[in-house]
Amino acid sequence: MVPHPRRDIELQLPRFAGSRTAHRGRIEFSPRPKQTFPGNSEASAEKTGDAARETVALAFFETSTRTRISFGAAASRLGADTMNLQAEASSLKKGETLLDTVFNLYAMKPDCLVMRHAASGATDYVARHLDIPVVNAGDGTHEHPSQGLLDALTIRDRLGTIKNLNVTILGDIVHSRVARSNIHLLGKFGCKFALCGPAMWVPRELEKIAPGTPIRCVYRIEEALDGADVIMMLRVQTERLDDPPLSANDYVLLYQLNAVRLRRASPNAIVLHPGPMNRGIEITPEVADGPQSCVLEQVTNGVAVRMAILYLLISGASESGTHPALEVKSKESANASD
Repeated sequence: MVPHPRRDIELQLPRFAGSRTAHRGRIEFSPRPKQTFPGNSEASAEKTGDAARETVALAFFETSTRTRISFGAAASRLGADTMNLQAEASSLKKGETLLDTVFNLYAMKPDCLVMRHAASGATDYVARHLDIPVVNAGDGTHEHPSQGLLDALTIRDRLGTIKNLNVTILGDIVHSRVARSNIHLLGKFGCKFALCGPAMWVPRELEKIAPGTPIRCVYRIEEALDGADVIMMLRVQTERLDDPPLSANDYVLLYQLNAVRLRRASPNAIVLHPGPMNRGIEITPEVADGPQSCVLEQVTNGVAVRMAILYLLISGASESGTHPALEVKSKESANASD
């Protein structure tokens, strides 16, 4: 591993890949490094890392750019080989079943499978049929666990904590797996959530998705931004909609985050966006490129977090029984909801 002067990621997770309980573990980002995972390294590409000679299969049955490249970079920096399957080249388009495709990948002896699929629950379904770790890189509108982890790390880096924050999520929340993963994760640290967007994308039922976590649905952006410490922007996911019920002009008028509206948030508030970003629709360029924006930091932290996930899963525990980057604690978070 290449040492990094400032960051350590402790994933206190009983298990991560393909697990319905992946978001239920405890996550800590320790300020004192023990084992480090740099998001941006100038290290040689020579395979000398702890995952050397291991193979990570990247099976993306849904189009992806950032997440696929990020997991690929993470594997490479750990010294692992990668096998790539992309949606446009998948045999699923020729009539092959999902399990048959996965079993063929498995027959090539990967040590870990990173998978994205348009169907909610697909990753968990596949994981139940394999005896290797399966990492959920996004499944339908259900979850995107690694995005939640990298967002938490980005928040901690900027604000110094992920505890007891006021988090506002703006946009197409009903279709967003990113929103769900962040609510499940940050809610365990006492964060409160304001969900804001058009009523058809922010149904009241969302207030109940994480029992024990304070969640309120609001429909005026000004109200949602009042006192916010963290603002998470979401794009309008037109690929999940047959007919967008709100015109772009109306969305800009009612819900776009601009500099004037941003002033309603806390003075040190930060702005996150999982990408891809529609400049001029959900966010203005002055906010996207402004000092409160953490968009590119999220990308950098994404590689670091995914290195930690893969390192945990394919390198195993140390002789003491505790992975250098993993300290499993039996004591659950005091505010955990399950």
